[in-house]
Amino acid sequence: MVFKKLFAIVNALVLCLSIANSGFSQETPESGDDKKQLKDKPETVKVIRGDQALVESFKSRDLSKERYKIGFEDVLQVSVYRHPELSQTVSVARDGTIVLPRIDQPILAVCKTERELASLITKFYRNYLRNPFVNVRALEQRSQPFAVIGAVNKPGSHYLNRRVRLLELLALAGGPDYERSGARVQVARVGNISACKLSEDEPGEVQFFTYALTEVMKGRSNPYLLPGDIVSILEAEEAYVVGNVDTPTTIQLKEPITLTQAIAKAGGLGSVAKTSRVVIQRREPGSKVKTELYFDLKDIRAQKVEDPFLQANDIVEVPTSNGKVIRNGLLKVLTGGLSNLFYRFPL
Repeated sequence: MVFKKLFAIVNALVLCLSIANSGFSQETPESGDDKKQLKDKPETVKVIRGDQALVESFKSRDLSKERYKIGFEDVLQVSVYRHPELSQTVSVARDGTIVLPRIDQPILAVCKTERELASLITKFYRNYLRNPFVNVRALEQRSQPFAVIGAVNKPGSHYLNRRVRLLELLALAGGPDYERSGARVQVARVGNISACKLSEDEPGEVQFFTYALTEVMKGRSNPYLLPGDIVSILEAEEAYVVGNVDTPTTIQLKEPITLTQAIAKAGGLGSVAKTSRVVIQRREPGSKVKTELYFDLKDIRAQKVEDPFLQANDIVEVPTSNGKVIRNGLLKVLTGGLSNLFYRFPL
């Protein structure tokens, strides 16, 4: 009898335990507040292997070399990893701001570097994302174009978002116009032109760099350019040859030209040229004073003196020799008189 009661008690305990376990194993239904809280819970950003390489390369960028400041009308690519619905391609408005989804106010983008703007956007997205990662890239740097002017086939502005060398930029401009181009290429570095405040180490004045066109076209002088640089192929400067030459002419100084070469381009000396006193009239830039330099062509041919190179706006004057004029006149009279004499008194 006692064993039966003990057996019944054990069965009752086992039944109670099984009912309790089955109750705890069932899923507890979520209330409306619990569902809302779960839905609004920020999602943890998980970086996959492909994104990890991009993240590491982004973090390894040298901020000291990040010189470009975002300007008006630039086109930016804003990428929020693991959230493609938030990634946008936007243009900087005229007031210097951009508008992004789920951010209830315009973001000032102008005068910031790409990384500075990415950091600012990250702060906004932290309000509802956990550990957001944002990257900003200037697709089109329309606020600071590269300009090419002067003696080129296609002058204009070029919008590039990568490093570019001088020779490549000239190629984009159609190359030099050799009928007008001179011997020099000038690069004007105007600095930051996006209305941003210059940094202390950035030059405040325009800097000029001059290169020989032939060296640039051969790739020997081919520097990297900076956004905002203005490249100009200077048109050929001119010099003038007048006086007792075969054809007085204007000479384009597309390459270094000496005095004797200039006279040769003018067709050579005239019959009564005074070679001992050829003069070069030269006016120094910014001065009204004209200087006269005298040369004896015989000394140049004998290499007693150097053949001088002409400069822009030089005037080469080959004077007339009075002695040669008189001599040639006498010869003409004499030869003309003898012919008349034979005409009047035929043999």
